[in-house]
Amino acid sequence: MKSLLFRPVPEQITRLSLAFALLASGVFLVRAHAIPQTWLDREYHVKSTLEREANRPRRFAGAQACTECHEDQVKEKAEGNHRTLACETCHGAAGKHVEDPTETKLFAPRLRDYCVLCHAYDPSRPTGFPQINPALHNPLKPCIECHKPHAPVPPETPKECAACHGEIERTKAVSSHAALACTACHDAPDAHKVTPRLVRPTKPQNREFCGKCHGPKSEEKKAPRVDLAAHGERYLCWQCHYPHLPEGK
Repeated sequence: MKSLLFRPVPEQITRLSLAFALLASGVFLVRAHAIPQTWLDREYHVKSTLEREANRPRRFAGAQACTECHEDQVKEKAEGNHRTLACETCHGAAGKHVEDPTETKLFAPRLRDYCVLCHAYDPSRPTGFPQINPALHNPLKPCIECHKPHAPVPPETPKECAACHGEIERTKAVSSHAALACTACHDAPDAHKVTPRLVRPTKPQNREFCGKCHGPKSEEKKAPRVDLAAHGERYLCWQCHYPHLPEGK
C-alpha cells in the first residue's frame, strides 16, 4: 500500500494537468482583460437591443392604422370572408403610406395572378376552401369584376359541388361513379353552401344504400352486383371501397 501512495505520477498526467492549468488561466485572462464588459452585461444588451429595434425604419403600420382612414373598407372586411386576412397581406407594408398618404400609394391587386396565389386549386388546401382552375373559371377576366376584394362573396352561391370540393370532383371524374350526381348520395341543404363548416351534407349510413344500385335485385344494368348477405360480412361498403373511386381499393 505504501508503494502505491508514493508511486511517481506518470509524465502524461503531469503534462495534461499543466495544459489544463494554462488553458484555464488563458480563458480567465482573456475574459478579464480582452473582452469588453459590455459584452457580458445583460442589462446593456437589453437596452441596446430595444433602442436598435425602435430606430429601425417602420415598414408595417398594423390594422389599427388602416381603420383611422379606411373605416368603411375595414368594416366591410370584418364582415366578409377575408376578415382574418391582414390588410397588408394584399396591399404590402403600409408604414410609409401612413406617414405620408399622398406621397406613398399602396399596391392594390387588380389582376388574376394575385388572387390565384391562394385560390388556385391545390389538393393540400383544407376541404371547403374556395379554389378554382384559373384556366377554366372566367378566363382572362379580373377577379374583382365579380368579387369584392374586402368581402369576396361570389355574386351567386356556387351551384356545383366542384367549386369547393375540387379534389373530390377530379377523383370522381375518372371513376365508375363519374356520371353519378353528388346529390344521388348526398343531401346538401342550402345552408351548407353558405356556412359549409356548420351545416354538413348527409352521408349514406348503411350497406343497403349502396345495395340500391349494387344489390342482386337492382335495376341498374351496368352496376356491378354483390350479395349483400355474403359480401363484406358486417362491414360498411366504404370501409373497403372509397365512394368517389370505388375501384381504387
